[in-house]
Order: sequence, then structure tokens, then C-alpha cells
Amino acid sequence: MLRNVYLAACSSLIALIFLCLAWELRLAPVQSGGSWLALKCLPLLAPLFGILHGRRYSYQWACLLILLYFTEGIVRATTETGLGQTLAIAETALSLIFFAASVGYVRLTRAPAGG
Repeated sequence: MLRNVYLAACSSLIALIFLCLAWELRLAPVQSGGSWLALKCLPLLAPLFGILHGRRYSYQWACLLILLYFTEGIVRATTETGLGQTLAIAETALSLIFFAASVGYVRLTRAPAGG
């Protein structure tokens, strides 16, 4: 079970980083030719090392960070059309997967009760 949530968290975070880059640089940028919004993937790089190495604290604070991407996905899914809307739905789904996997990881790695 722990390995499954670890793999889900790692893969969804990496996929979200690539999605953000592809979205804003190539697939459906706000401005043609790419957009500075591609820099929105930089905050996702901050917890990446800790997530890959299974650091519980990284999972804890990344749960808060990912809510920004969930919010952006919801807003853009309801305001954009076409490919932009599809990418926003994918961003929302990846952020939800990451959030659920991170919460699961934190719960499974907590210290045993009693002591």
C-alpha cells in the first residue's frame, strides 16, 4: 500500500510539472509562441526531491502547495474552452491524485499511537 501511494504521488507530481510546461509553452499558451506562465511549474520543483526520497515533511507541505494548482485547474476549466479546458481538467485530476496520495503517504508513515 505504501509503495502504491508513493508511486502515485511521484508520478502525478512529475506529470503535473510536464503538463504545466507543455501547456504554457506549446499546447495552449495564453499568448502565441509561449507564455511566462510556464514558470508556474517552478514551485512544483521545490518538493520534488523530498517526495522522491520519501520525506514525510515534504509530503505534508506539498499537500498545501498542490491546492493552488487544483484551484487554477478548476478556474481555467470553467473559463476556457477547447484544448485549454481539457488541459485544465487534467491539471485538476493530477492535483487531486497527488493530494490523495500525499495524504495517504503521511497517514501510512505516521508514528504508531501510544507510547
